[in-house]
Amino acid sequence: MPGFFFTHSNMTELNGKEDCKLAKGKVHKKKQKAFGADLKSYLKCMVPHIESGIKTSSSRNVMLSAEEVIQWSQSLEKLLASQSGQGVFREFLKSEFSEENIEFWLACEDYKKTKSDHLHGKAERIYEEFVQSDAIKQINIDYQMREATAKKAQDPTHTSFDEAQKTVYILMERDSYPRFLKSKSYLNLLNQLQTNTSQ
Repeated sequence: MPGFFFTHSNMTELNGKEDCKLAKGKVHKKKQKAFGADLKSYLKCMVPHIESGIKTSSSRNVMLSAEEVIQWSQSLEKLLASQSGQGVFREFLKSEFSEENIEFWLACEDYKKTKSDHLHGKAERIYEEFVQSDAIKQINIDYQMREATAKKAQDPTHTSFDEAQKTVYILMERDSYPRFLKSKSYLNLLNQLQTNTSQ
């Protein structure tokens, strides 16, 4: 596999205590690069929307206006009702390492629209990904709700995840959402759109 080969000189560099520090420095730089990459992808997510709000674009492009972005500050409901709002909020939650909340909420929204014969498979996936105690993207709900949701997921209906979804929504509304509205990502986006409309 390309990128995993080391030349002999590189291997000898990593010997000794000094080189161990050097290696640690490289790991630290890699972490910084990873964060930089996340920031780049975040900006890529933002820029097309900003540009489409500036230009008079075709109806196929997403139009993002200062008015819409201002509406996001009225309620979490209005923010989540907007595709662009979901995207920007999700990137913010990623920066706080809590994107599982919006991912779970969106999975539940999708689940409610699922045809009855597909409920079982989707319920199992949602349970395994977000609810079970060792889930990769485990949501923050108490033991009783986790157990109750597990039971409902075994014999799924369209409302199996409603209680857990409501809990996660309230958590985002009280915790992440107010911080999002004060964040640089939200304020910069709003400022840029307002500047462009006033020009």
